[in-house]
Amino acid sequence: MAAKRAEAQSVLNQIQGLDANLSHAVEAYNLANEKLAKIQSDLRENRRELKLAQRNLGRAQTALELRLVQLYTAGGDGTGLEVLIGATSIEDLIDRLDTSTRVSDQSAQVLREVKAYRVDVRTRRARLKHARVEQARLVAERASQKASIEGQLSERQRLLGSIRSEIGRLQAAERAQQARLAAEARARLSSPQTGMEVLAASTGSLGSGGGGTDPIPVAPPSRYGGVVGIAMQYLGTPYVYGGSSPSGFDCSGFIMYVYAKIGVSLPHNAAAQYGYGTPVSRDQLQAGDLVFFNGLGHAGIYVGGGSFIHAPHTGDVVKISSMSGWYSSTYVGARRL
Repeated sequence: MAAKRAEAQSVLNQIQGLDANLSHAVEAYNLANEKLAKIQSDLRENRRELKLAQRNLGRAQTALELRLVQLYTAGGDGTGLEVLIGATSIEDLIDRLDTSTRVSDQSAQVLREVKAYRVDVRTRRARLKHARVEQARLVAERASQKASIEGQLSERQRLLGSIRSEIGRLQAAERAQQARLAAEARARLSSPQTGMEVLAASTGSLGSGGGGTDPIPVAPPSRYGGVVGIAMQYLGTPYVYGGSSPSGFDCSGFIMYVYAKIGVSLPHNAAAQYGYGTPVSRDQLQAGDLVFFNGLGHAGIYVGGGSFIHAPHTGDVVKISSMSGWYSSTYVGARRL
């Protein structure tokens, strides 16, 4: 029995390492999706602006044509013919008009508009071309990341199958721990503490760093402690990579969704979320703070008492975990929004 448990623990350690790699792959996939959405938005805007610039150019060129007719028919001094004769293209004609010292102020204004709109059209076309190239690159990158994720998920499933006999016992222990942590979190919600909560000594010394050695200034009081109550409504929701809805969450998708419920917009990427808010020292954490782990490959929402709520990894569900063990050793820092 002891040998079987030791074998199961060894496999679980392998799975934990695989999950750590997977979390980075999933967050890279999410970042590609964020960039792709931005590019698609830019493409729509540039298409709209290009159509507008083309319409403006058309109107300006029509006005220029009318001025050229006037120059030709009314230019007693031969200005019209001098400008028109020998022009080999519209660009050449515009250059000739531009260098003529006898073009009227009115003609000069029309000419400036034509040139400005032509530049605008060329610029918009170049931006569209660049955006389409970047879009194609991101689509290919995302497809590669997705294939990598799914390959690692298959390996994870294989490893789990090798200790199937031990899974039931491990799951029972996990359910008992979850029930205890959830009960403690609900008790804190019904009797909220005021001010800063110093982590209980039973969770171990968590230090005061946030991923570096420099001291972190005291952050302003938390405004969003109530987000914990919202987050706990989704306990038990399955983990789905790329997920950001109650049908399934990944870690950053869970945070994004929960904070959106209180009107706070966050990106669907843990590393990007780390750039929001104010740094918080580890011993000054308050409910609602975002906590980050594993080189910004994972994140969750602090609930108090040395615990946080998160969507851990494939095969798991939204749950509360203690900031100890692996989470303590891979802790990066925290942000207060």
